[in-house]
Amino acid sequence: MNYYISDLHLFHPAALDFDKRPFNTIEEMNEEVLKNWNETVNNGDTVYILGDISLKGNSEELISLVARLRGKKILVKGNHDDLKDYRYKQLFEEVCDYKEVTDSVDGVNKKLVLFHYPIYSWKGMRSGTILLYGHTHNSTEDELYQKALKELSQTGSIHTPDKEIKAYNVGCMKPWINYTPRTLKEIVNYQ
Repeated sequence: MNYYISDLHLFHPAALDFDKRPFNTIEEMNEEVLKNWNETVNNGDTVYILGDISLKGNSEELISLVARLRGKKILVKGNHDDLKDYRYKQLFEEVCDYKEVTDSVDGVNKKLVLFHYPIYSWKGMRSGTILLYGHTHNSTEDELYQKALKELSQTGSIHTPDKEIKAYNVGCMKPWINYTPRTLKEIVNYQ
């Protein structure tokens, strides 16, 4: 099973204020993420983390927490990811800036582009490839981005005039993620 999540900001002191996260302390948030993650993910599963797992990767506490998260972890780097500590970097099956994968929803294969940032153009966007991203949290920037994509979808293109452009923010604070790694089916069906 594949899962997706972004912008955990573990051990990041300002994270509680970013999105008015529903936790009293950063420790409470970290524990909730750990609990939700390990209740959902099995060791044979793959979790694509689309950036900003934390502010710094050179903390003993962070290394310990990430080591306890189940599954194979693929990190698509975000602007806050610090991988200078070799021990931390080794906790990930792969670390990359951008990734293309295939997943399925109800037996139908879907091509995905995984990137930390929302982008206005990606490979296959007019032929059904879905962008999963993070970075923008619950912001006006994200609302404007989604509005712009809807307008692009309505304009169509010479090659695919009726194809909807699909991009989903998988930030952990989004209601369809709720601090828990989610499958593509869960993400798509929530929308």
